[in-house]
Amino acid sequence: MVGRGRLATIHDHSANAAAFVAGALYGASVVAVRVAVADISPLALALLRFGQGALILVIALLVAAPRLLKIRMRDLPYLALLGVIFFALFPLSFNASLQFTEASRGSVLLATMPVWSVLLAPLFAPEHLSRRQLGGVALTVVGVFLSVAPSFLQSKAGSRALIGDALMLTTAFLGALYGVLSKRALDLYSPATVTTYAMLCGIAALAPVALVQGSFEGMRLDREVIGWVVFLGVLGGALAFLLWTVALSRLSPTEVTVYVNVNPIVATLLGVALLDERVGVLFIAAFAAVAIGVYLVNRPAERPQEAGGNG
Repeated sequence: MVGRGRLATIHDHSANAAAFVAGALYGASVVAVRVAVADISPLALALLRFGQGALILVIALLVAAPRLLKIRMRDLPYLALLGVIFFALFPLSFNASLQFTEASRGSVLLATMPVWSVLLAPLFAPEHLSRRQLGGVALTVVGVFLSVAPSFLQSKAGSRALIGDALMLTTAFLGALYGVLSKRALDLYSPATVTTYAMLCGIAALAPVALVQGSFEGMRLDREVIGWVVFLGVLGGALAFLLWTVALSRLSPTEVTVYVNVNPIVATLLGVALLDERVGVLFIAAFAAVAIGVYLVNRPAERPQEAGGNG
């Protein structure tokens, strides 16, 4: 028989793999959104993305596991709160930010999500921050400053870039807030149930606003844009957010959000390859500072070895 320790290890490995794949898909999504927002408003894009995602998840559950669609009505308001945070406000700030900033630059700011997670966690599950963790927070702040520094040096485009920076930092905060708050829902329901209902509630919050604002008017769709939108809905929507929530159900919020650092690597590579973006020495230094800082925040503390061996 496989021992409990090994089962837990396999369990953790699968959760870490889910977080890694989700982080990579988020990184690709940064580039996809960067392309799509040139022809589609941020609000319309969010609806198209999560409308596809919710439809895929609902159909999958109806076919494979209809019991997972059953919830207690008293839990719906909390699931709705998660949906508004992660599938309404999060994509709105994310999509809007990429109208003002480059994909590689935005990905560095999004990489502060684990830091927000560490800062938010004590409000719900008190924990002591070590000097190493505090040092990591400080180093990440330095990295963020380095990433926004060019905005101050560009007199014409500086204000627009700073708007994008602020929106992406807001996105990182909302992502961390969802991670912390979702633990309560994941104690009651499966990751698929939480993701599906949260996504549906997020769409319900966005749809009326989109209709009032006429967000779909003037939308230009060619084959390339449609391809990016489908990618955002299927891989960057249903799959990525389901995997992220699966990881949150098995790991702590901080352990999961550290994988957002896969995001800048993928986004930068795709941004250079597909969007003709360029990265300079200052960006590389900023990315290094953020990456090292987040590592220091999330590096597991050394545990004393357990006495005895396997029998």
